[in-house]
Amino acid sequence: MSKSLLRLDPVGAAACCAPLAAQPLSRDQAEQIAPLLKALADPVRLRLMSLVASRAGGEACVCDLNDAFDLSQPTISHHLKVLHGAGLLNRDKRGVWVYYRVRPAALASIAALIASTPAPGSVGVSG
Repeated sequence: MSKSLLRLDPVGAAACCAPLAAQPLSRDQAEQIAPLLKALADPVRLRLMSLVASRAGGEACVCDLNDAFDLSQPTISHHLKVLHGAGLLNRDKRGVWVYYRVRPAALASIAALIASTPAPGSVGVSG
């Protein structure tokens, strides 16, 4: 992939790649996907993803998540901002509260990337 091409967000980059076991990632692909995996590599953010994804209705407000952690609300908001920035969460402001929802495509692209075999119909991008 040429550096002159439009760069994909981390979720888009993960979605366009063949599973890791199917073919090696190019340097550019690895650099584009790394922020997505780094966002999930933090234990607080991984728990936040789980809490939001497993919540009834599939969404949660910051106010709903604070009690699960011994952290301040601004710290929780920071972690949610990182997850949103990586493309893992959508957010919707309603009044003074922000509600977060997991992006199903983001989870699907991560699952496909780490799958041991290519998903039916997937096409890898060679670098």
